[in-house]
Amino acid sequence: MSYELKANRRQFFKILGISALSGAGSISSLFALTQHSSLSTHHLGKRWAMVVDMGKFKTEEDYKRCIDACHHIHNVPDFGNPKDEIKWIWTAPYKNAFPEQEHEYIRDDIKNKPFMVLCNHCDNPSCVRVCPTKATFKRQDGIVAMDYHRCIGCRFCMAACPYGSRSFNWRDPQPFIKEKNIEYPMRTKGVVEKCNFCEERLAEGLPPACVEACKDNKALVFGDLNNPDSEVRKILSSRYAIRRKPELGTQPGVYYIV
Repeated sequence: MSYELKANRRQFFKILGISALSGAGSISSLFALTQHSSLSTHHLGKRWAMVVDMGKFKTEEDYKRCIDACHHIHNVPDFGNPKDEIKWIWTAPYKNAFPEQEHEYIRDDIKNKPFMVLCNHCDNPSCVRVCPTKATFKRQDGIVAMDYHRCIGCRFCMAACPYGSRSFNWRDPQPFIKEKNIEYPMRTKGVVEKCNFCEERLAEGLPPACVEACKDNKALVFGDLNNPDSEVRKILSSRYAIRRKPELGTQPGVYYIV
């Protein structure tokens, strides 16, 4: 499966020419545009999605490998207590991940299995609608992204997200990052954060860190839903998959094979 990603150069240079005609003062506007449009990493015509094959998670190490890869690359702090916990990808019991599908006759191997959960990058994200500063926004490629500099810490997005996919920095996270990755920005106290589908890696033609960490058993598969030849489309066409809380109409971009 190819992860090569190319920007729409013709459209980019067209807007660049318009900005040049408008004067040097338009450069800042152009920068803002490329940060929040399909001209940078918002790949036109794509809809990124993930398939989580729970049958491939056999041991605790299978989970830990994916979680550690994500948290290391994105400078996720470890405060050492549940109250201050910051998480981008983590595990939850089946009854918490899929409460609408919980019943007393469910198989024990499903009921007692930890499920890998993360931001669902919904087609209809409730978090985007409530953010007063547009710090969280939905890109054209389906990724629900965040601008940490715009976040004012109101936590409306946390209240609106039905999946508990966002964390709030009650404390300065930097002293609690074990091995800092200088290539990814660190957050500050009072800022919300969450999984970003590794948008910075996609821009370089790389898969998400968690997917790469699970490449041996293919427990996580990532790709373009709009491409019928992508691995995610082939899996979803041949296997039955479920999504979290479908009755809410958010249309998650993360699918589970149970």
